[in-house]
Amino acid sequence: MTPQTKAPALDSVDDSWTRVRAGLVGQIGQDNFKNWIEPLVFLGSDSGVGRFAAPTAFIGTWVQRNYGDALRTLLCREGLTVTQLDFAVAQAPVPAMRVVPKDATALVAPAPQPAAAAAGAGEVDLPASPLDGRCTFDNFVVGKPNELAHAAAHRVAEGVAEGAGVTFNPLFLYGGVGLGKTHLMHAIAWEVRQKNPEARVLYLSAEQFMYRFVSALRFKDMHGFKEMFRSVDMLMVDDVQFISGKDSTQEEFFHTFNALIEQQKQIVISADRAPGEIDGLEDRIKSRLQWGLVVDLHPTDYELRLGILQAKAEAHMEQHPGVGVGAGVMEFLAHRISSNVRVLEGALNRLFAYASLVGREINLDMTQECLADILRASERKVTIDEILRKVADHYTLRMSDLLSARRARQVARPRQVAMYLAKTLTSKSLPEIGRRFGGRDHTTVIHAVRKIEELRATDGQIAEDVELLRRMLEA
Repeated sequence: MTPQTKAPALDSVDDSWTRVRAGLVGQIGQDNFKNWIEPLVFLGSDSGVGRFAAPTAFIGTWVQRNYGDALRTLLCREGLTVTQLDFAVAQAPVPAMRVVPKDATALVAPAPQPAAAAAGAGEVDLPASPLDGRCTFDNFVVGKPNELAHAAAHRVAEGVAEGAGVTFNPLFLYGGVGLGKTHLMHAIAWEVRQKNPEARVLYLSAEQFMYRFVSALRFKDMHGFKEMFRSVDMLMVDDVQFISGKDSTQEEFFHTFNALIEQQKQIVISADRAPGEIDGLEDRIKSRLQWGLVVDLHPTDYELRLGILQAKAEAHMEQHPGVGVGAGVMEFLAHRISSNVRVLEGALNRLFAYASLVGREINLDMTQECLADILRASERKVTIDEILRKVADHYTLRMSDLLSARRARQVARPRQVAMYLAKTLTSKSLPEIGRRFGGRDHTTVIHAVRKIEELRATDGQIAEDVELLRRMLEA
């Protein structure tokens, strides 16, 4: 009778597993390791069986199929006699679902939500899939540029959470960097999670969708891929423009999209452009992305930036109770930093960190000193040529029309709008602006600026045109 192999001491098992993990990183790469191996817990070996706890059966099956040989080889090198592997689903509480913004792995079966997650405090510890607890609807500052996107996202979250069917499908959110697309997608996931812990949500980037698809082809596991993506209650894909020009990935995305729509499952997509403006995307996919509701997150205006700053400052002051904010600081930042909200938040983070370290109030002098580099980078760089192009496009004119001597109202009014924007958005003098507009006198520029200022107060269309053009030029 062969004596049973004595299990190594716990410390020895932990040390062995640490070395095995290091060996696997070198063999399969950091991304694969983070997605598939990092969530595992090695329980030890017994009678030739290496035992692991996995967050889901799917992950255990995937690792067994794709990395089983490598695991067994490395474990044996550690002196552990392992001829087969066993993966059991962990019984310890895990987050209710996995929401994967940039590094998707797989669905995780629902389970009780940890108290920290329920409170929305900080970032929830999800294996390889962090969900930012700050990105909730409660923490989203709503203003005119984003109110439609916020309302649509809230409606989708309620529909999925209540199982009441989809109001519009898909929801397509698009806009530039730092305008709130990711925040709204996280907020949808949080809302669904809070109201319906049983809901299965998969959230990933289009790049990760492609990566999963290529991996499934490589390891001949298209069945597992389709099962992962078509068994969800809601699929959320970020930066869908990434799959433009990638024919095979687009083909699979098209079939996944259709399968979920047929099952009446919700789809939420984000991109940096509207569906019809994404070059290299198949027409049939563009058409489907426009089936539901397409919402543009406009560049922030002054009022929205100020509201965001005030909300963020209140949160900072709770963390740094000894730090005060002087008069005019928030208004100064909202005016000077208009590129995107991320830059604005980063500036505020730096200010509070600096003030807490040196023990001073945040005033305008400190702000200009501490944020000199950000303020320089955020200085307006709008040119008169850009203004002429934007205004000509907006009013369906040629740039030469704006520079001409034509006095017809359909040309003269846009020309005055362009002069007003040149005066308010650039540092050019009135004579310089006049020369750039076909050699006109500076008094013509003064008249144009005053006229547009008057019309903004009485003519809603002019006010809307000027505000839209200003946002586009400052974005």
